[in-house]
Amino acid sequence: MIGRCDDKMTTELEKQQNGELYDAHDPIFKRYKDEANHFLMVYNQTPYDQADKRRTLLEQSLGSIGKNVTVGTPFLCDFARNIHLGDKISINMNCSLMDSAEIRIDGETMVAPNVQIYTGTHPVPLSDRLNDQWAAHPEQHFVRTRSLPVHIKHGCWIGGGVIILPGVTIGEGTVIGAGSVVTKDIPDHVVAVGNPCHVLRKIEE
Repeated sequence: MIGRCDDKMTTELEKQQNGELYDAHDPIFKRYKDEANHFLMVYNQTPYDQADKRRTLLEQSLGSIGKNVTVGTPFLCDFARNIHLGDKISINMNCSLMDSAEIRIDGETMVAPNVQIYTGTHPVPLSDRLNDQWAAHPEQHFVRTRSLPVHIKHGCWIGGGVIILPGVTIGEGTVIGAGSVVTKDIPDHVVAVGNPCHVLRKIEE
């Protein structure tokens, strides 16, 4: 197991996966970022008409990917390995999926250009945010990080320029209006807009 010295120690990776505060500069995360940066460099330089190569790169780097998925370029992510995409998904150009925790997008979902999805966060009080071990261990990050997953359920439409914050779940069939900042869970089958994002109306099928 990566980084484990004995049964009583908790690795930074385990802390991250458990939603606990962790050191984002741990070597395991550096390796994940290096791998993702290589993927992004190649993927973002691969033309759209080389669809098979683009698909292969996504299959090799993302956590999982379904059928009939398109991811526009330029594209940004943290690790790539924590991104899970269902069938029939369109992610338009200039989207950032910052996947220090899992980002799961279920099938038949559209993500418009310039959408940002964040999973990493930090404590608000400065005394909690700062790493009190940093002076003795400058190789660590000077702030402490927590990562919370994001889930976009089946059949959503995420409008242009939307920002989705850590820990959010967006319900099935929901539409998020352009420019919204989603700070909390949004229920199924609604139109939600604004900063902070709030339910505008239900969608009647």
